[in-house]
Amino acid sequence: MRITNTSCICPVLVCLCFVQRCYGAAHHGSIKVTRNQTKHIEGETEVHHRPKRGWVWNQFFVLEEHMGPDPQYVGKLHSNSDKGDGSVKYILTGEGAGTIFIIDDTTGDIHSTKSLDREQKTHYVLHAQAIDRRTNKPLEPESEFIIKVQDINDNAPKFTDGPYIVTVPEMSEMGTSVLQVTATDADDPTYGNSARVVYSILQGQPYFSVDPKTGVIRTALHNMDREAREHYSVVIQAKDMAGQVGGLSGSTTVNITLTDVNDNPPRFPQKHYQLYVPESAQVGSAVGKIKANDADTGSNADMKYTIINGDGSGVFSISTDKETREGILSLKKPLNYEKKKSYTLNIEGANTHLDFRFSHLGPFKDVTMLKIIVGDVDEPPLFTMPSYVMEVYENAKIGTAVGTVTAQDPDTANSLVRYFIDHNSEDDRYFTIDASTGTIKTAKIFDREETAWYNITVAASEIDNPGLVSHVPVGVKILDVNDNPPELARDYDVVVCENAKPGQVIQTVTATDKDNSANGARFHFSLDEGLSLNPNFTLRDNEDNTASILTKQRRYSRTTQDIYYLPVLISDGGVPPLSSSSTLTIRVCACERDGQVRTCHAEAFLSSAGLSTGALIAILLCVVILLAIVVLFITLRRSKKEPLIISEEDVRENVVTYDDEGGGEEDTEAFDITALRNPSAAEELKYRRDVRPEVKPVPKHHPSSGLDSIDVHEFIKQRLAEADLDPSVPPYDSLQTYAYEGHRSEAGSISSLDSATTHSDQDYNYLGDWGPEFKKLAELYGEIESERTT
Repeated sequence: MRITNTSCICPVLVCLCFVQRCYGAAHHGSIKVTRNQTKHIEGETEVHHRPKRGWVWNQFFVLEEHMGPDPQYVGKLHSNSDKGDGSVKYILTGEGAGTIFIIDDTTGDIHSTKSLDREQKTHYVLHAQAIDRRTNKPLEPESEFIIKVQDINDNAPKFTDGPYIVTVPEMSEMGTSVLQVTATDADDPTYGNSARVVYSILQGQPYFSVDPKTGVIRTALHNMDREAREHYSVVIQAKDMAGQVGGLSGSTTVNITLTDVNDNPPRFPQKHYQLYVPESAQVGSAVGKIKANDADTGSNADMKYTIINGDGSGVFSISTDKETREGILSLKKPLNYEKKKSYTLNIEGANTHLDFRFSHLGPFKDVTMLKIIVGDVDEPPLFTMPSYVMEVYENAKIGTAVGTVTAQDPDTANSLVRYFIDHNSEDDRYFTIDASTGTIKTAKIFDREETAWYNITVAASEIDNPGLVSHVPVGVKILDVNDNPPELARDYDVVVCENAKPGQVIQTVTATDKDNSANGARFHFSLDEGLSLNPNFTLRDNEDNTASILTKQRRYSRTTQDIYYLPVLISDGGVPPLSSSSTLTIRVCACERDGQVRTCHAEAFLSSAGLSTGALIAILLCVVILLAIVVLFITLRRSKKEPLIISEEDVRENVVTYDDEGGGEEDTEAFDITALRNPSAAEELKYRRDVRPEVKPVPKHHPSSGLDSIDVHEFIKQRLAEADLDPSVPPYDSLQTYAYEGHRSEAGSISSLDSATTHSDQDYNYLGDWGPEFKKLAELYGEIESERTT
């Protein structure tokens, strides 16, 4: 089967079709497919010597973007078996078969029904087959062929990254690379010149140029000055078809900014300046500004101002404001119009960042002269000193002169000055000042021990102009006089052990004095001479502002005397000397052999035992609760002794119990035992308390003589008989209990409570040799023996 391509219909494309056919004949050749052929490899030529059962064709091409009204003819399929009688039927399958590509099944002509775009799909793979129309049997095996979409120049070049923003330093050399731009063309770069792009510059000449092949933009002039022009807008065009007429083009904009370099030195606008500064200007304040202009920007315009010479270099200073790049002129010393009326300064402004490539454009500094005129103003009075310190003794009388302040008018008029105290604090109310002379006096009596220093503020103003006021601080120191006697430094808790030895130091005391060291640095200690000689303790002055308390006895006893009082006289070395008497309280305590205090009295014992106030309160609270429980228990017990009232309707058996044990035979309060021991008393009429009697029994009389001899056993039997015959008893059993303990023992009691008290003559001194465990027992028996002897 032979396939031919007759797509050259448009006269314009006759040449292309010719080239296409020649190209296909030269490179693709013809392919003969036999009945047994199953596939075709593009670019290879196979010839089988069975021409009657094969088909021959060329590779198909179809132009993209076909806009004609009729389907575009692609090519023709033809089999050698086709005799032209219509018996052969051609079938087309694969990509686009039946939708994009259709075939005449009789002639084998293939047409394209749609406009194709090569940029979307470059080729289509289809399969062709020839079958017998009558039998539907294949005359040729199914073969694969390709329809390529032929490119036309329908896409213009595009700059995908534009527009561009780029910078280049000013004063750059000609040909300095700025930026490389790239345009892309969607057409086929392997076919013709549709995708061959050429660059050109449409706007930006003569400052910049572009390489037509690479798209590199370069500077085209020498020494482009940013200060003359900073921004440039360059338009670059990219045209396909190698720039020929009829090619498509696209453009982009490149915004180029020249960056600054330090190629301009600073310059003062004037060579001479004049500045007015009043003499009242404060030291450290800014009095003026000056600025040198620099056409550069950023760090290239940074500069530093200095005073290089002039008679005012010691009075004024200059600094640089980094934000505004101005020189700030400040005052270093106060101005005085009466002494100097003008100053001259030479000020230099120089760049701090230099570029040595442009040093030939320098020097990068400039100098100007500044004349400063000092203005005369009416100034407030000026004190002779910036501050005053005065002294006055404590206890001085009111009106005592403390000191004098002096102020003068610095102006030529030399006006009179008036003084007054600025009452802004409470300290200012303790002093007065003479308005004319400035003499400060006391307004109260001072106590150095209360306040040792006062700070006041004195103001001075001109009489002619009271609005001009100056101030000065005045410190008043209160001097000390010896008006406070010394006293003990603290309340001492002095303890002496019972086993102390004579001459033993039991306490060291110190003293304090509210006066300063000049009136009491040396203290003298002694015992009060007005009292009799103390036989128990003595005092020793250590001559270092301390004194020691010493014992004079060999042994002390708490039982004899547990507290001693020792008056101590303390005097200072002031003028005049002062003294005071203090009394030391000395407690006698029991100590261990090493001198450690064991106990002094009950309070000390509790403290040593570690019982705090809270613990004592808790113990007392527990005791109170126990007492309340006991009282409640007793109350409940007594409430059980109330008469037992039994309802008449209650017919159950009743057992009356008496659980009061009593106190024995001698206890006559809890239970009346007379009924058991005195038969005569038992004969008296006794009514039952648990029942209401209906018949009053008749009392029986027995002779009293001989009742004491009745045996208790007989007595109880008699009472049992009476109970059985008593008509008033309840109709149920009743139990009557008689707790008789019998007669008193002849042997008597063995308790020691009622025994006579006797004293033993035994000697307990040996308990002191048993060690510290029996020391307390030995002391107790020793004290008992001592009291007995006394």
